[in-house]
Amino acid sequence: MTRQHNSNETTPLITDTTSAALLENGANVEPGDGYQTGVGFRVAATMFSFVVLGLFTSSIGAMLLPISHYYTLSDLRVSLIFLLSPVGYVLAAQCNALIHRRMGQLGIALLGPLFHVFAAAIISLHPPFFAIVPAFACSAIGTGLLDGSWCAWAGSMHKASTVSGLLHGSFSIGAATGPLLGAWLMSARHWEWFEFYYLLTAVSLVELVILASAFWHEDGAKYKEQKKANPGDHQRTYTSIFRYRAMWFAAVYFLAYVGTETAISGWIVSFMMRAQHASSYEANLSLTGFWSGMAAVALDVILTFSSVPLLSIVILTLLGFLMGPLFPSGIIVLTRLLPTDLHVGAVSLIASIGQVGASVFPFLIGAIMDSAGIGVFRPAIVVFTGVTLLLWIPFSRLPPAKATQGTETGRIA
Repeated sequence: MTRQHNSNETTPLITDTTSAALLENGANVEPGDGYQTGVGFRVAATMFSFVVLGLFTSSIGAMLLPISHYYTLSDLRVSLIFLLSPVGYVLAAQCNALIHRRMGQLGIALLGPLFHVFAAAIISLHPPFFAIVPAFACSAIGTGLLDGSWCAWAGSMHKASTVSGLLHGSFSIGAATGPLLGAWLMSARHWEWFEFYYLLTAVSLVELVILASAFWHEDGAKYKEQKKANPGDHQRTYTSIFRYRAMWFAAVYFLAYVGTETAISGWIVSFMMRAQHASSYEANLSLTGFWSGMAAVALDVILTFSSVPLLSIVILTLLGFLMGPLFPSGIIVLTRLLPTDLHVGAVSLIASIGQVGASVFPFLIGAIMDSAGIGVFRPAIVVFTGVTLLLWIPFSRLPPAKATQGTETGRIA
């Protein structure tokens, strides 16, 4: 389920400026009723937005085989979808700061869903494949704007762990629903694969209305007021992020984790249907099971030797259950390891790095399968998952950065 900010854009995006200032100083804020009501609506709106993000993300894996058949593509050519989509995500990261400065959170709430609407509408028209790939990149721009902004906003709030968990749980709900819904529409209702994007277009329009309503007053002027209320945010440069060991560990970890997650979700339907001769419904059920759970290496090894579709579905559900918490947990660990004023920039950066993994890993698997066959998928996932879990161990054990007599721990000398 990303966003790079400039050094002058590292203010936690909290709507109540008093609470924002207190949170900057580490206070345990208990916001008032008005604050809770406003933020409660925004949390609900962002949760719905993450459901939509999940639908878009899982639809790639669910529709990969139908798209491949429709356009008569090899595994290598259809993998271009994975290779180009993160370009849109990283582009969104570069624009995030400018949008916040000009339009505030309202700008994100408007532009993110509009990119989703435009991309889904283009794909639903099923143009030539050379036009489909940029459309997926366009949807990634919308996802990058929304994902990076709402993750950073949630991470800076009171009870950040709870809010971050709600967002990523909502993402998994959308990602789990997408494959089953798509399989049902194509099998029971006899929809073509591109007709599923009619539905995504409509859902994106609803997303636009809900987010615009929730963040209507969070415009550029409000954002600038918050910046003035937290002048200390300008004291640290963006490049200072790289002085912390936590950033380097997090970068490598998220590169591996997001890459592995995307490789599994992107190719599992094709693997189930081609290697294990599962039906379309069973194949999409395995993808739903993975996102529903969202261990480890042992489960991957069992999957490698399994030839029974039902057993593979159970294994993938357990794998998703065990891997699911690793992304939000990684975000929380990172924010605890870095000073508060670097949280937004750091979360944006590592999420963008994760998208590099989301591009390279699935494309690499597709390129290898194109010459070596679908059977390569299983050992590749074992290796990717094992590396990810090994990287988590040192990352999660790093000491937090704390100010001590003018210096800070956790920095690289």
